[in-house]
Parts: sequence; C-alpha cells; structure tokens
Amino acid sequence: MTLLRAAGIGLSFGSRTLFDDLTFTIEEGERVGLVGVNGSGKSTLMKLLAGAQPPDNGELQLQRGTRVVYLPQEPTFLEGATVASELSVARPGLREAIEAHQELSRRLAVAPAAEQEKLLARLAELADRVDRLGGWDSEHEARTLLDRLGVKDWERPISELSGGLRKRVAIARALLARPDLLLLDEPTNHLDADTVDWLEDALDQLPGSLLLVTHDRYFLDDLVDRIVEIEPGKGLTSYPGNYQAYVEQKMVALEQAELAQHKRERWIAQEVAWLRQGVEARRTKSKSRIDRAQKLMAEKGFVRPKVADLQILSAPRLGGVVIEAEHVGKRFGDRSVLKDVNFILQRGERVGIVGPNGVGKTTFLRTVLGELEPDEGTVIVGKNTRVAYYDQQRARLDPELTVYEAAWDEEWVTIGDRRQHLREYLEDLLFPVPMQRMQVKALSGGERNRLLLARLFLEGANVLVLDEPTNDLDIVTLNVLERLLLGFGGSVLLVTHDRYFLDKVATSILSFEGDGKVVRYEGSYETYRSLKAQSEAARAKAEKVSAAAPVKEAPKPEAAKPAQKRKLGYKEQRELEGMEATIEAAEERKAGLEAQLADPAVFSQASKVAALQAELDAASSEVERLYARWQELQELA
Repeated sequence: MTLLRAAGIGLSFGSRTLFDDLTFTIEEGERVGLVGVNGSGKSTLMKLLAGAQPPDNGELQLQRGTRVVYLPQEPTFLEGATVASELSVARPGLREAIEAHQELSRRLAVAPAAEQEKLLARLAELADRVDRLGGWDSEHEARTLLDRLGVKDWERPISELSGGLRKRVAIARALLARPDLLLLDEPTNHLDADTVDWLEDALDQLPGSLLLVTHDRYFLDDLVDRIVEIEPGKGLTSYPGNYQAYVEQKMVALEQAELAQHKRERWIAQEVAWLRQGVEARRTKSKSRIDRAQKLMAEKGFVRPKVADLQILSAPRLGGVVIEAEHVGKRFGDRSVLKDVNFILQRGERVGIVGPNGVGKTTFLRTVLGELEPDEGTVIVGKNTRVAYYDQQRARLDPELTVYEAAWDEEWVTIGDRRQHLREYLEDLLFPVPMQRMQVKALSGGERNRLLLARLFLEGANVLVLDEPTNDLDIVTLNVLERLLLGFGGSVLLVTHDRYFLDKVATSILSFEGDGKVVRYEGSYETYRSLKAQSEAARAKAEKVSAAAPVKEAPKPEAAKPAQKRKLGYKEQRELEGMEATIEAAEERKAGLEAQLADPAVFSQASKVAALQAELDAASSEVERLYARWQELQELA
C-alpha cells in the first residue's frame, strides 16, 4: 500500500527549474536510497516530502494517520531546549498517555467507590495505549540511546552543544519517535565509524519506511531495497535493489544509451547526406522523412554525465624517512590525549585513522605536522617530505573570495604535460564560469570540499594529510577521489568515517581507542574490524575466566570446631612450584608474536597478519589465565 505520493511537483528558484512535473511514491515498509550529484536537489526533495518546503505546483498525499519524521543535515531545536526536553517530546503521544495514566492513578486513590470501576476501565485503556506506543520506560530508552551516541549530559542546553553533538541528539530524537516514515538527510556526517556501524543496526531494526540520503555506500548496500537517482534536467529514475545493484544497472543503462546514440548519429549522418543531394532529389522523397530527420537532428542526444576531473600535480620522490613519531605524548590540562605514541609512515602507504570523536585524531595530525608541539617524544619529518593538509574546518578557504580567486594563486596551471588556464581547470571540476564569480561562502558544503581538494592537489605535495575529506561529497566525486588516491605515488594520512572509502583506499588502520592509546592494524578497514573483534573477544574471555576464578573464603565456624583453611594438595603444590617458569614461557611466546607483527616485512601479507594477530590474542589470554591461577594458588598456600 502506498504510504506517500508526490504528484506533479514543480519547483523553481529564480530562473532555475529544479523539478518539473515530478512524481514519486514510497510504499509501506519500503527502504529507499536517494542519490545524485551535489546540487541535483536531493535535500530539497526531502524538504518537499516532509512538508518543510512548499512546491510551486503539484500535491503531496499521505496515507491517513501516517507519522513522518524528518532529520535534515542541520537539525533545528526549540529555543531554550535541553537534551532532556527534546527527547521527552520525541513521542508526544506516549508522553501524553503516561502523564494521563499517572494523573488517573492519583484520582483513583481518592475516588469514591462508585467511580472506581469506571476509572479502572479507563486506566486499563491508558495502560494498553502506553504499551502500544512503546512502553513505560521511555526515559531509560532515551538515556541508553544517548549514551551509545556519546552524549552524556542529560540536562545540558542544546545551545551549548557542538554541531556533532546536536546531530546525535537529533538522531536519538528521530529513533525514539518510531515514525511510519523516517526521512534522513546525511545522518552519518559528524559520526565516527563505530557509531555509524551502530546506527546502521538501529535503522535496520526500526519498523516503518525509510528514505535516506547518504554518501555512505555501505549504508545504502545494507539498508535500502530501492535506489532513486535525481538527474538534473531529467527527473527521477528508480532502480530496484541496493547500491551495488544500482551501480550494475546504471552501467548497463549507460552502455545501452551510448550504443543508441551511436546508431542515432550514424542515421543522422545518412539523412544529412541525403538532404544535401539537392532540391530535385528531395522532391522525389517523402516529406514525412524530411520532417523526421529534422526533428531528430533538433533533439538533444545522449551525453555521458560529466564528473569532476580531479587531478594531482606530480611531486618529488619521497626519501627513506617520510614521517616518524617516537614516544609522542600530548596533554591538554590534566587530560592526556596522546600517550607514548609510536608511528612510522612509509613511502606509498595510505593510513586510515579511526576512533570516536574527541579522542585525539586531529590533535595527532596537527602534532606530526608541527602545528602543535608534543609534550613528550619527538616527530621527525623527512627532508624530501612535502605535505598538503586538508583540515575538516576548511580554514584555508577564505569565504569572502570568489571561487576563481580561492582556487589558485596563478592564472595558469600545469598538470603533467598539459598547461591550461585556471578557468578551464575549474570548468573541468564542474565550476562553470558564472559559478567562478560566486563567493566561496555561497557554495554548498560539497562544492567547498571539491574546491579545497582541487587547490591542495595543485601544491605538488608527496604526502596528503586529509581530515574528513569525504563529508558532503556526492558518491560520484567520492569514486573519483578514491581512484585518484589509489594512483597517487606518495603517502596518505586519512581521517574519515566513510567505511567504504577506507576499505577501498587504506593499506593500514591507525585506531585511536581512548585514554591516549593508539593501535595500528595492517590491512583494510574490514581486516581492522575483524582483528579488533578477535582482540576484544579474547579480552572479554580472559576477563570472564578471571572473574570466574573461585574466591576462597574461610569456612564459617561450627559450634564446637574452629575454622580450618584448606591446604594445597600435592599436585597443586607442584603446579605452584612450576608456575613461574610457565608464566615466563607464555610471556616469551607473546613477546615473540608481537615482534613478528612489528616486522615491516609482514605488513603486506594480510592473511599472515590476521593469523599472527589471532595467535597473539590467544597468547595474551593464556598469560592472563596463568596469572589468575597463580594468584589463586598463592592464596591457598
């Protein structure tokens, strides 16, 4: 059954027509991903469907009683709102039912006997309504959601929160509402990779329909069953299946369109040759054929969509030392952000940096780049190392400059053996001349990202340090950036929450795990997830074994006998005598495995790394078990 239907929608901004006679439907239980290049109208369509933007013409039809919740890229809150007040009204119907039940319970306690039967019946109805709307402990559910999203202050005013924390509160509010239709516009922005994993699971379990705009391709692969693409000037095209299915269908459609265009061009060439035969020849031919030929030539043929032509200027070859950090520590007040961090970036490596927000990823980048002085340890930068740094705040773009002025400091650029004017270079990056005259502050987030990347790639750097470069980029541009980094001859340090991007690009992962701890995992993001899961499982098992170790208490005294403590048996005495040597051997094995994993020759052998890590986890668990057993025997002795 159709849940939402937009029919004949039209919308223009000045002379630009964004939608013309657009029709779009969402069925009950359907999960839809909305894709398209930056500026194609994805966010505007979401606003139209949510009722936040009225169309110029057309109508929006909702199934009766449908509850719609819309989460924009930049969520809004009531003035003076706190975290608690926003989440308490996430499900107003539930809140009203709970409050009505509480009020009726107070009345029942003092009501005359004649009214009690009627009040009890009403109380039962309210209790049933509360159950249907999601239960009694909504505050506990809200606090649990916030804790998982990394928001700790229940009573804190929304106005005091950062943009990232405001987005997390809005996500919690949307999940608590349990709507029939949830509209999410880039929900993964400002979230770390682990939280994105969690959100994906939460949305997968959410009842109702979903319309999703995101550049996270794993999200689209795992959550949606239909992809709808917005193409400027062409409207909407629907593709059944997830993102991978969409890519395959899109490629087939492009190939077929190109084949049809090739046949069309051949036919036009034949008709043009026929038309040139002269007036007498044309008189013998059908006038309808002449009309068809002229009509076909007047039509706009198929043109493959343009993509941003990002390119990197060639750079000097890196030396033996690129960037090295030795025992680096960094504190802010009493808080240690980095503790004894050792890191080596080698030529050709692409290191992905992951971890929760606020654990020190950006601090680490600024420290190894020399913008911050370490409190302990040293940072060594090779003499041939030339760094281009992309900061997630885009501070290097002056918002008051025009796009042309901000793009580069000279009128000509040379990439490879091609020298071209800056205006032409910008046109290749999908900044036409009218847009080049715009101020940077008028650009969308994705357009600013593309402009800053284009500027950085002209600097001739052999080390790219990129802090959240994927935010706001459309999927097409992400694919271009992936290919560019894969073909880059230098080294890359990359902070991003985009799991798909990390899987494609990273050769190793640097995991920031809190309390200043940093762990390196060789291989892709999926390898990192697997190794980290194994390590956490082994640690949990060791803790369980340690917790399950019997704690011996002195027996309670009997009436006529003093308490007696059990002594070690013969086998236990022998076990204790040999325990020191056993622990020493286990620790030597653990140290040997750690040394093998630290060997650079092993870095490129992902399967060997995985096997060694599994062995190391098992060896660590064995050491912990032996120490727990030794302590138990010591207590008995």
